[in-house]
Amino acid sequence: MTEVTDREPPRRRVPGPARPARPGGRPRPGPGARPARRPHSTWRPPPVRVLRLGSPRPRLRLIAVALTLVLLVFVVRLLQVQAVDAAAYAAKADENRYVVHTIAAERGGITDRDGVALAASVDADDITADPTMFTRETLKTGDGPEQAAALLAPILGQDQAGLVRKLKTRNTRYVLLARRQTPQVWKQIKDLKAALTKKAQSDKSTVNVLAGVFSDPSSKRVYPNGDLGAALLGWVNSEGKGGGGIEQQLDKELSGKPGKIRYAQSGGREVPTAGSTQTPAVPGSDVELTIDRDIQWAAQNAITEQVRKSEADRGYVIVQDTRTGEILAMANSPGFDPGDLAHANPAALGNAAVQDAFEPGSTAKLMSMAAVLQENAATPLTHVVVPNRLHRGDRLFHDDIDHKTWYLTLNGVLAKSSNIGTIEATGQLGKTQAEANKVLYSYLRKFGIGSYTGLDFPGETKGILAPPEKWSTSQQYTIPFGQGVSINAVQAASVYSTIANGGVRIQPTLVRGTKSADGHFTPARKPATNRVVSAGTAKELAQMLESVVDDEQGTGMKARIPGYRVAGKTGTANRVDPATGRYRGYTSSFAGFAPADNPRVTVYCAIQNATSGNYYGGQICGPIYKQVMEFALKTLQVPPTGAKAASLPVDFKP
Repeated sequence: MTEVTDREPPRRRVPGPARPARPGGRPRPGPGARPARRPHSTWRPPPVRVLRLGSPRPRLRLIAVALTLVLLVFVVRLLQVQAVDAAAYAAKADENRYVVHTIAAERGGITDRDGVALAASVDADDITADPTMFTRETLKTGDGPEQAAALLAPILGQDQAGLVRKLKTRNTRYVLLARRQTPQVWKQIKDLKAALTKKAQSDKSTVNVLAGVFSDPSSKRVYPNGDLGAALLGWVNSEGKGGGGIEQQLDKELSGKPGKIRYAQSGGREVPTAGSTQTPAVPGSDVELTIDRDIQWAAQNAITEQVRKSEADRGYVIVQDTRTGEILAMANSPGFDPGDLAHANPAALGNAAVQDAFEPGSTAKLMSMAAVLQENAATPLTHVVVPNRLHRGDRLFHDDIDHKTWYLTLNGVLAKSSNIGTIEATGQLGKTQAEANKVLYSYLRKFGIGSYTGLDFPGETKGILAPPEKWSTSQQYTIPFGQGVSINAVQAASVYSTIANGGVRIQPTLVRGTKSADGHFTPARKPATNRVVSAGTAKELAQMLESVVDDEQGTGMKARIPGYRVAGKTGTANRVDPATGRYRGYTSSFAGFAPADNPRVTVYCAIQNATSGNYYGGQICGPIYKQVMEFALKTLQVPPTGAKAASLPVDFKP
């Protein structure tokens, strides 16, 4: 039985929430539990980590170093720009700011011996442009060059597309649009620019597309006498340089030295306050020629008319002062206008009188006779029997006309222009033909054959004269009468001037001197001289040449001049066609001087390949000689001597 008491019944324990287990899986002891004894082991609780802040000093040092390097780069670059490369950058700045223009030097003039202008320079303008002023950024329009070219093309007479290309040129501030335009052309452009500027000021949407167009003072070459002496004078090309003749030969003296002007610009206009530097141009020197304009005119008219009538390829006339060697006229036909080369015949350009090499024919017999007389192989009165045919070497020689046996004096051989008689006479120059050849060759060289004349003219030929040991079998006998040897017209005239001057050859000259811009005249160097034959031989030859003109049997009767004693010689040679290299046609010529007993003027005429009418030298060149010689004697006021002709016999009775 259960005993009942007044005590409270015992409380039941209600389990509490579970405690988390200890690390290691051991249950955590409850409250009131006796702490367990730690086992005897090395276990220790893990150390507590302490979080410390990093030091800022390394980072600050790194940033400071980086900033220092950056600043150092800027400093180095600044030093390079302001110190090391300062001049280069300043030059680039100047290049963009400053404009440098060349000032063309005024080309010197060319005058005749009396100061009459043959070539001169007049004021002109070079039309230029600054391509940087035609860009889209400058004009605020994309078709600025096209608009400008459309306006300029009709004024300048140039292709519009070509002007557009020039105005679009890159990396430059200067292009040349047109050379040597007349002042009227620039005035048209300037007036148009002013109108566009005024319109642009009133209408803000309009731009002046010609603001970048400018002019540079220049000069233009003009030839007051048209085609007179064109082959001698030459011309000036598009670059302002001499393109032929005296213009080319003396280009350095005529051109002078160009100058320069440098100024600051803005918007295509000069900045007056920025200052400018200028190197003035030095004008070229004037050149005074030995030519007499009036005699040149007479010679050119005469040869032009005869070439036309004869329907010839070309012709030339040389007039020379026998006492000084000065060339008084050098005429060519056909000619050209040096101021209008666009319409010139290319075949007519140049100076054929010094550039053509041709076989002279019988006019060369004077040199053969000079050698014979000087070597005392014969006299003017020596008898020469001239058969109808003469066999020499591998050829049978004949004269230009068929004849019976002639009984001539040496004077008659020259008067009747006998090839056979000349061969026989020159054969007496040596004991053998080889020796005779050497003697004749030496005289040809003394007369200037095979050498340049000394004119130093552009394109001049010295002709063809082979040494005697290279003469072919036929040349040994043809050279004495002017075949198988080639010369130019000035050389031919010089031969006759040598005899007229008493046997002394004076080197031909074309230039008397130059006059600088300050008026100082510098005479040309004195020409070289050499004695070819004695004065006595020269006098005998002059008398023999008179027989060619005065005697009724002579071949040069058409060259007679009333009141004057005339010495001359005809020539008709087989001509080598330059196109084929074969003989075709003839070279017709006449050479001589007057007065025969007191010479003053030499005239030489040659016509190449006359195809209409007569082709003999005495018939078509004799009249030209007479016409030109008469005019020259009157112009130079040379009176007749009044003496009678020598009248040497032409033939003899056997």
